[in-house]
Amino acid sequence: MILKPIRWVLGRVILGVDRMTSPEPLPRSDEEMARIREATRNLALYHYQACPFCVKVRRRIRRLNLPIELRDAKRNPEWKRELVEKGGKEQVPCLRIRNEDGSERWLYESSDIIAWLEERFPVSENTRPEAA
Repeated sequence: MILKPIRWVLGRVILGVDRMTSPEPLPRSDEEMARIREATRNLALYHYQACPFCVKVRRRIRRLNLPIELRDAKRNPEWKRELVEKGGKEQVPCLRIRNEDGSERWLYESSDIIAWLEERFPVSENTRPEAA
């Protein structure tokens, strides 16, 4: 019973720090963004707003400048049901990857999701920040 208020407070702290230190999106060319928009149209991140692992993935998505649909599985019972029924378990973060043939892959674990995104949407020489 006492854990619920503690988790609520910690969640608010996590969200506050995230807002104050939110990374700037990497600049990308119009052509690159068009390609990225097309490539991300079949991606959805199932998450909880205050989950620290979800925050980690959302921050990387923002930094990589990726327009990925966010689905809060805690607040939306339909997305929670979909996550459990199709993904196989109620665990977040989870990236749903819909392939061109209609098949789906459900990728769990924040580090695995970030590695997949960085491999699929690498930072090009044109988007790397200038060395100081």
